[in-house]
Amino acid sequence: MAHRFVVDNSVVMAWCFKDESNAYADWVLESLSRSSAAVPPIWPLEVVNVLLAAERRNRLTEADGLRFINLLNKLPIHVETPPHAESLMIGILPIARRYDLTSYDASYLHLSIRNGIAIATLDAKLRAAAKKARIKLWKQN
Repeated sequence: MAHRFVVDNSVVMAWCFKDESNAYADWVLESLSRSSAAVPPIWPLEVVNVLLAAERRNRLTEADGLRFINLLNKLPIHVETPPHAESLMIGILPIARRYDLTSYDASYLHLSIRNGIAIATLDAKLRAAAKKARIKLWKQN
C-alpha cells in the first residue's frame, strides 16, 4: 500500500446509500485499491448507528446492513487505537474546542494530526477545520 489516509464516516456512509453517492466518495472507495485508511475507535459505533437509523426509517433492510458491514470488513480500513484512552481524550478535547467540532469529528482530525496524514471527508466543517490545522485533504492528483 503506497499511501494511508483517514476516512471519516460521511464518506463511508455515502457508499451505503445510492441517494448519497457522489464522485468524491466513489473516488475515495476506488483509491482503497492502492491505499489504506485509518479510522478512530468511534468509527464502528458510528457505522452501526447510521445503519440502525436507516433500518428504522426503512431506508435499508437488516440484510442490506449486514452486506454493507461485510463489504467494509473486506476493505483496508483499520481502526486505530491510541496507547491510552486518557491520551485520546486529552488530544481530542482541545481540537474540538479550537475548531468548534463535535468530539466525533475531532477524533478524525486528531487521528490525521497524530499520524501526519490526509483526511477524506464530505463534512464541510471538518474540511474547514482540517485546512486550518494544515492537514491535507485526500484528493485526486
